[in-house]
Amino acid sequence: VQLQASGGGLVQAGGSLRLSCTASRRTYSGNVMGWFRQAPGKEREFVAAISPSGGSTDYADFAKARFTISRDNAKNTVDLQMNNLQPEDTAVYYCAATYGSSTVYMKLGVSDYLGQGTLVTVSS
Repeated sequence: VQLQASGGGLVQAGGSLRLSCTASRRTYSGNVMGWFRQAPGKEREFVAAISPSGGSTDYADFAKARFTISRDNAKNTVDLQMNNLQPEDTAVYYCAATYGSSTVYMKLGVSDYLGQGTLVTVSS
């Protein structure tokens, strides 16, 4: 398994969840890491991305004020801290990796690797 996401679950509106993704070294090293999500009946959409060094991040507009992406290059992991979750955040969240050092491509929807996904359900 190249990307394994965890941390999803059921949370009430206003609550928080932290998603974590562990990647193989080949998938992780030197690549942009990030998250997409897909809500029922909707297309997959970009959530957040982080550059290989961790020095640059990019967020979808809906995530900017509430979500924080981080990575630990010693552990090949990328996390997504989600606060003040709302019912519209209900979706399957996918960990992703994109070749290169710019987050722009992932923000445009490019994912060279995509994990299995973890379900986040936010109740009202």
